[in-house]
Amino acid sequence: MKLHIKNGHLIDPMNDIDAQLDLFIVFGKIAGIGTAPDNFVADEVIDATGLIVAPGLVDLCARLREPGYEYKATLESELRAAVHGGVTSLVCPPDTDPVLDESGLVGMLKQRARAQRLAHVYPLGALTLGLQGKELTEMAALTEAGCVGFSQAEQIILDTNVLLRAMQYAKTFGYTVWLRPQDAHIGVGGVAHSGAFASRMGLSGVPVMAETIALHTIFELQRATGARVHLCRLSSAAGVELVRQAKREGLDVSCDVGAHHLHLSDADIGFFDANARLSPPLRSTRDRDALRMAVFDGTVDAICSDHTPVDDDEKLMPFAEASPGATGLELLLSLAMKWANESHVNLSVAIAKITSEPARVAGLNAGKLSLGSNADICIFNPAGEWLVEEKALASQGKHTPFLSYTLPAVVHHTIVMGHVVYRLQ
Repeated sequence: MKLHIKNGHLIDPMNDIDAQLDLFIVFGKIAGIGTAPDNFVADEVIDATGLIVAPGLVDLCARLREPGYEYKATLESELRAAVHGGVTSLVCPPDTDPVLDESGLVGMLKQRARAQRLAHVYPLGALTLGLQGKELTEMAALTEAGCVGFSQAEQIILDTNVLLRAMQYAKTFGYTVWLRPQDAHIGVGGVAHSGAFASRMGLSGVPVMAETIALHTIFELQRATGARVHLCRLSSAAGVELVRQAKREGLDVSCDVGAHHLHLSDADIGFFDANARLSPPLRSTRDRDALRMAVFDGTVDAICSDHTPVDDDEKLMPFAEASPGATGLELLLSLAMKWANESHVNLSVAIAKITSEPARVAGLNAGKLSLGSNADICIFNPAGEWLVEEKALASQGKHTPFLSYTLPAVVHHTIVMGHVVYRLQ
């Protein structure tokens, strides 16, 4: 298959390209940028006039719900949602059922994902067996099976000695430990940010110190071990400042933020809207603004969707009883563009936060449009708008706090390995 994408505005932050250039694809690889390779005859020509041609999006946190939670979502539905949103590579946490703690399960997941012929799936292996925080998994075997790092997902390791040993082992073999900073005791069972809104609504709170105490512990263990750590979904101004200091100190740390947290605060819970029940919780407007600035100044490396499809039975309940989570794969590009528009950020900077930067964090050969690289591409209209409503979402999960919002950026084509896997109808 040979593709010619013509008249598009090519933006590739990794290669510092921001210009109108044609792109030529041969057998799944990028064979020409600006100039066609010798004897090139296209099987298909895509006219991208007025559109942005960018690397396929790379998402650092997308729960696909398989195996074990197919009543919430399936690989097919969520990978289709991914390509609807221009996402061509995604990292999935290990909190499936059974947990991704052995190589056979990882191999099966990757095989089933490949069979869909949609987006690339990169699993995180469980850091401990069953995510129980007691016994380390066989990280070498899981890496060989295709894991790009090791995580506890939302589960907390109670015994710090276990986390210390995990980080020592990871450092020895060059693995990355992915951790969501959350104290094992403070804020456990809370459903909203500790503040005036939670108090007024009678909701149990999760204080910011639940994040900062965990960060202090992680950084002390990093100083002792030298392990590389990726921090998942920061939520607070105080947490951002601790990460900023850790980076200045030279600790090998990176971090991401969920796209929802760049736009919403605890005030958006409104009248107990369970769609706004997230983990970590939406925090104050000050925290939200600090996160937005941290993405701009580079303290936060990447924006992720934190895609967590939840079914009606677990979401259409009183706020405190509803399961946390929201669909996000199809909103990632739009929410990144919304942040860029509102913050007056160059488009290339915003695209980097959802392509080349997350690819760097996860160690993936993705998020770029280099000659010879995989032809994973997102073509979108930055001036287009779409209404977020259930029928517009391909994900099986229809719950998002952005329902009824009109968002910028409309995906026209998603290309994976040179094949057009999504076209705007």
